[in-house]
Amino acid sequence: MLSVTVIGAGRIGQIHAANLAARAAETGDVRLAGICDAMPEAAERLAGRLGAPVISLDEALEGRSSNAILIASPTDTHSDFIERAARAGKAVFCEKPVDMSADRIEGVLEVVGTAGVPLFIGFNRRFDPNFASLKARIDEGRIGDVELVTILSRDPSPPPISYIERSGGLFRDMMIHDFDMARFLLGEEPVEVHAVGSSLVDPEIGKAGDVDTAAVMLKTASGRICQISNSRRATYGYDQRIEVHGSLGLLRAGNQHETTVELATGAGFTADPAQNFFLERYARAYRLQLDAFVACARGEAAPSPDGFDGLKAQRLADAATLAAQSGQPIRL
Repeated sequence: MLSVTVIGAGRIGQIHAANLAARAAETGDVRLAGICDAMPEAAERLAGRLGAPVISLDEALEGRSSNAILIASPTDTHSDFIERAARAGKAVFCEKPVDMSADRIEGVLEVVGTAGVPLFIGFNRRFDPNFASLKARIDEGRIGDVELVTILSRDPSPPPISYIERSGGLFRDMMIHDFDMARFLLGEEPVEVHAVGSSLVDPEIGKAGDVDTAAVMLKTASGRICQISNSRRATYGYDQRIEVHGSLGLLRAGNQHETTVELATGAGFTADPAQNFFLERYARAYRLQLDAFVACARGEAAPSPDGFDGLKAQRLADAATLAAQSGQPIRL
C-alpha cells in the first residue's frame, strides 16, 4: 500500500489530494495518509472534506504514517522538504519548481541520489493527452526530423501583485512549464537562449520588477528552434497551443473549448470560449500524472519528469531572465 501525505492545502494541493482520495476509493491501492499545511484551518477544511487526518510537518516528512509525500507548498519550502523526506526514505512528488536557485537544486539532487529514493517533478503538461499524443507521433517519425517547435501559453488574467512579488518572475514561474515542454518535444538540449519581455498588461507588474508579456527563442546544437510566447492576459480563455514542424509535415495540438459545439450562420462560424483556466484544462493531466508517480514510487518505472528535468528547466528560466534583462543571447 502506498501511503501519501500531501503537504500544502492551497489550490494545487487540493487538486492532488482530491485525486489521491478518488484513486484510493476506486482502486484501493493508495491511501491519503494525511494533510499538512502551515495554516491549520486550511488543512482541517481539506482533510475534513476528504476524510483524511491532519498531521504535523515532522510526521509528514519523517514519520511512519506515510511512505511517500506530495509537496504542494510554497516554492521556498520545496528544497528543505525534499531533502528531509528523502533522508527518511520516502518517495517524493514535488510541484515545480524545485527551487529558485539552480545551485540549490543540484544540492537537493545529491541528497536524493544518496538516499536512493524517487523524485518526481510536477510538470503536468507532459501528461495532457493531447500533448502526449503529439509527442508519441513525433517519436513514431510521423513528421520526420523536428525542425521548429512553437509553444503558446497565455493566462486569462494575471495573478495578484502579492504573488508576482515572490514568484521569481514570469520566466521562472510561468514559462518554466514551457521550457520543460520544449525539451520534451525538441529531443535535444537547447544551447542558446534569446528572450524579450515587456509589461503591457498591468503597470504594477512592471513596478514589481517583472514582465507580463514575453517571447523566447531556443536553439539546439543541431539547429532545431523553439519559439515560446507567454502573456498574463488572454481575453478569450486559457490559451494552450503547440505546433511542431518537421521535415515530413506538421503536428498541432489546439485549445480545449468549453464545448465542441459550433454555430454557423450567414455571419460566419462561432464556437464556445477556450476553457477558463488550468484547473479545467489540465484536470485529466493531473490524474494521469498521479498514476505515473504511483508507478515510480512502487519501483515499477523511473520517475519522469525527474529532478534533473527540474534542474534543466530552471537553468533555461535563469538564462531567459538574464537574456531579457541584458538584451543579449545566452549560451548554455
